[in-house]
Amino acid sequence: MEKLKILLPKGRIYDNVVELFSGAGISIKLPERAYRPTVNQDDLEAKVMKPQNIGKLLELGAHDVGFTGRDWIDETGADVEEIMDLGFDTVRIVAAVPAALDEKALRAKTVIVATEYEKIAKCWLDEKKYDSLVVRTYGATEVFPPDDADMIIDNTATGRTLLENGLRIVDTIMTSSTRMFASKEAMKNPAKKQKILELKMLFEAVLDARERVMLEMNVTRARFEELVKGLPSMRSPTVSPLYGDDGYAIKIAVKKSDVPNLLPKLKSLGATDIVEYQLRKVLA
Repeated sequence: MEKLKILLPKGRIYDNVVELFSGAGISIKLPERAYRPTVNQDDLEAKVMKPQNIGKLLELGAHDVGFTGRDWIDETGADVEEIMDLGFDTVRIVAAVPAALDEKALRAKTVIVATEYEKIAKCWLDEKKYDSLVVRTYGATEVFPPDDADMIIDNTATGRTLLENGLRIVDTIMTSSTRMFASKEAMKNPAKKQKILELKMLFEAVLDARERVMLEMNVTRARFEELVKGLPSMRSPTVSPLYGDDGYAIKIAVKKSDVPNLLPKLKSLGATDIVEYQLRKVLA
């Protein structure tokens, strides 16, 4: 099979995507000042590009899989297939104005809007029926108001940077996160499609494992049934007899968020020698 060509996002979301690959057993190493990482799988080839460009590059067909935000797919109008939402690097695309500028003042003028998202901005401004002029920015959009813009349309994770620059959010236009996309041509190729879906399966297993831990414990024969009935589990727990026929060893995978309440409960149900450890992948 020819290599599956992968586009990785340059910048802040690169590390999270590479960490996800690492969790799946795929090592990606990027030399300093380079854009073509080495990959420890012979059937994979990677290149690092700006997330703004990844959607259109996939559409053109020279690459098979890419990772970028949903916002940049909508902004560029790239005709690609979304494979999965990775769920990290979540941001909101918002409209924000100087705190002192009210809606009446905005409606009374031609609103100068600074943004990296020209298409998304124009659609929203038309929908809200603002008389507006959009100015394309190339980073640091939040510093444009009040001197050089009346409004910005930008991404924010917490809203803190906007607040620090004297801006208030007037609307959330969309929510975006890092996602896995594939070219439509790649999905028409049976071998490439299979490899893409295998990657998806591995990523889902890694992401699921991040939300769970494995608990191991011992319990006497006398309290075994009582303990098992009180266990949460993805499936039936794994049970093994202890040496000497003195009880049972039990394993269960549980949500991390359940652990603080679950451990005291397990102790009260007779569990002893409880051990908690991380999981790398969970394939249901």
